[in-house]
Amino acid sequence: MRILVVDDEVRLVDGVRRGLEAEGFAVDVAANGVDGLWMAQEHRYDAIVLDIMMPGMNGYTVCERLRAAEDWTPILMLTAKDGEWDQVEALDTGADDFLSKPFSYAVLVARLRSLVRRGSRERPVVLEAGDLQLDPAARRVRRGDVEIELTSREFAVLEFLIRNAGDVVSKRQVLDNVWDGDFEGDPNIVEVYVRHLRNKVDRPFGRASIETLRGAGYRLAVGRG
Repeated sequence: MRILVVDDEVRLVDGVRRGLEAEGFAVDVAANGVDGLWMAQEHRYDAIVLDIMMPGMNGYTVCERLRAAEDWTPILMLTAKDGEWDQVEALDTGADDFLSKPFSYAVLVARLRSLVRRGSRERPVVLEAGDLQLDPAARRVRRGDVEIELTSREFAVLEFLIRNAGDVVSKRQVLDNVWDGDFEGDPNIVEVYVRHLRNKVDRPFGRASIETLRGAGYRLAVGRG
């Protein structure tokens, strides 16, 4: 899942970014409202974390402009502590939820997962491909009756594949949606994680659901679980 964080508090943003990445999210950051609005319009995000008071353009305006453009990406707005009217205006301008500063990272992650499940369109609570099941909220993966332990990054790669089950996704798409947008490492890291997933969700069960299409990318076969 790809999240956009728009906030000018550098220390807070660094903490949020590290916390979300540890949970398997891909995170992009904008330090002001103008850049945040541009990024939200240019890229697809599963959710946006949006501060209110920022240079250039405040969070209310960013939210209003996105909704006016019929962009229904879930927005979690960060409000001042005990800022009752901030919370009212956040919801009135189109935010889906709010969180008061200072906040618990565990609560932030839980709120974001809830928003992503609801999404800008209806999404199933549990994602399925044959007898392979992935529960984004509970962070659980099962093949039939067998629960499978995955690392946060393995879980994120599998979640992206299963959300696009039946479609071919390129290595670049996996990187853009699971790693950071400014990732400069070896793109072959995707192959490493796909191999890990095959060793955990396919081979022990005699399956070959994660397919490699040479020169094109990967596909999670729907009918073969």
